[in-house]
This record gives sequence, C-alpha cells and structure tokens, in this order.
Amino acid sequence: MEYRKLKDLDKDGGAGGDDIESLRGKALSGAHTNNMATLGGHSIDRTKWKRKSIVTLALTVLTSSQAILIVWSKRAGKYEYSVTTANFLVETLKCALSLAALVRIWGNEGVTDDNRLSSSLDEVIVFPIPAALYLVKNLLQYYIFAYVDAPGYQILKNLNIISTGVLYRIILKKKLSEIQWAAFILLCAGCTTAQLNPSSDHVLQAPFQGWMMAIVMALLSGFAGVYTEAIIKKRPSRNINVQNFWLYVFGMVFNAVAIVIQDFDAVMNKGFFHGYSLITVLMIVNHALSGIAVSMVMKYADNIVKVYSTSVAMLLTALVSVFLFGFHLSLAFFLGSTVVSVSIYLHSIGKLQR
Repeated sequence: MEYRKLKDLDKDGGAGGDDIESLRGKALSGAHTNNMATLGGHSIDRTKWKRKSIVTLALTVLTSSQAILIVWSKRAGKYEYSVTTANFLVETLKCALSLAALVRIWGNEGVTDDNRLSSSLDEVIVFPIPAALYLVKNLLQYYIFAYVDAPGYQILKNLNIISTGVLYRIILKKKLSEIQWAAFILLCAGCTTAQLNPSSDHVLQAPFQGWMMAIVMALLSGFAGVYTEAIIKKRPSRNINVQNFWLYVFGMVFNAVAIVIQDFDAVMNKGFFHGYSLITVLMIVNHALSGIAVSMVMKYADNIVKVYSTSVAMLLTALVSVFLFGFHLSLAFFLGSTVVSVSIYLHSIGKLQR
C-alpha cells in the first residue's frame, strides 16, 4: 500500500511537472509572438516614416524650384505664353499621372472597391470646391511676380501658415498646441523680417499690391489645402490616385473655362502652344509633380507638413537665386531665415507633445 501511494504521488508529480513545462512553453510561445508583433509594428512604422520623409523631401525640392522656373520662363519681364493654357496642361498631366498609377495598380492588385474609378455622386461632388480655389490661387502665382522676386515669393507664401492653422482647427477639429501656435507666429515674424529693406525708404521690399496678392493666395491655399485633406482622409482606404483623378478632372474643366474667358482670342490666333520654351515645359512638369507630392503629403502626413516644406524651400530658392538672378543675401534675410528655422524646430516639438 505504501509503495502504491508513493507511485501514485510520483505520477501526480510527473503530471504537475508536465503541466509546468506546458505552461512554460506556452509563455515562451506567447512572448515570441508578442515580440514578432512588436517587430512587425516597428517595421510598419519605419515604412510609413520613410515614405513620409521621401514625399516631404520631394515636395521641398519641387517647391523650391517652382518659383525659379516661373521667373525663368519670362522673357523681357513678360510671359509670352498663355498662363491659362499652362495651368490647363498642369492639370491634364496630373490627371494622366494619376490614371497611369491606377492602371498599374489594377494590373498588380486587380480592381477593388477602394481603387475603382467609378464613384458615387456624393463622393465626387465635393471636389469642385478645392479645384476652383486652386485655379484662382495658381493663376495669381504668375501675376505676383510682377511685384516680387523668387525668394520674396517663397517668403510671402508662408503667410498661409496662419490661415492653415486656423482652418486646420475649424474644419478638421484638431487642436494645435500652444507651442505650435507660437511657432506659427514666429514663422510669420521671420518671413516679415526677411522682407525688410534697409537700403530704401520703403520698409518692406514687396509693394502693397504684392502683399495683398500674397494674403489672398494664403487664404485660398490654406482653405483649399485643409478642405482637400479633409476630403482625402474622410475615406482613408480609398486609393489616393482615384481621389486625385476626380480633383484634377474638375481642375481641367475650370482651367478650360478660364482659357475661354481670358485667352480665347490669343489661343485662336496664335495657337495653344505659342510662346512655349523648354523652361515652360519644365515648369509645367514641376507644377504637376508638386501637385502629386502635395496630395501624397495630405494622405500620409498632414497639411502642416506641406506648409513647412514650403518654408524650407524658401531657403533653397534664395540660395539658387544668388547664382541665377544675382539675388543679394541681406542680413535681414539671414535673420528671418534663422527665425523660420527655429519655428520649424518648435513646431516639431509641439507636434510630439500634442
């Protein structure tokens, strides 16, 4: 009997040991699964960060060369080509690029609900508003160069930061931190400082007309940018190229109307491509790629990133303009640029603390 009891206890102990080993194995397996999930999450985050960085860098380079190409396309201080036809070709090229990207996706992944071109009326009807705003803003950017140079244009473009911040809060219902608001104010102060003109009776280099056009462009750009971001992010799973396609289709329609209203006689008499040069073609390609990059930033980052890409482009434009147009880097411009750099750093801190 004693022997049988001891044997039974050994059996129970063996079973308990097996249970412990089983639990230990499950714990190790669970830990391994959690580690794999963590590594997978880090890999996804790293991919998103890399994609966001590439798009933002591309937008910065494209934006910095945009003003330079516009100024460079002028001959004897005038545009020999029709700016409305140039805008129309920009929208056409963007539409074609979006469609080409969709065709490639259809070939690799097939047609799905998220990438099919057919859309409901409720989804499409929201795109004419930003398309019309971008039309006016894009036309104004040609005429503002009658009053400012390329670096001055990049500086005044930063006025849209205030409008973007306010509309970002109103439309997207996203709260901005106090540090971010301080960064906005600093950035505007830096832009103004960079425009100071100590060698003239005028306090600022840009005349009143230039400032007014810049303010109107800032309001249009801010509203159109935030509104478009709200549309794009309303359905995150929707393929960005489909959303771009419909936005650019309406852009083509509105620019065609602008050609008829503003340049119909000139186009009919001289031809659609009258006055075009290699620089004009490069400018059109630059504008088209910039538009694609902006939409990518809105999809995978946010509109504030786009604004600060434009701010960094200001510095690059100034450096290139020194060699191409003999631009003089003044002390005021240097100080203003420094303030802009500080504001960018503060904005990044504010975004992390939000």
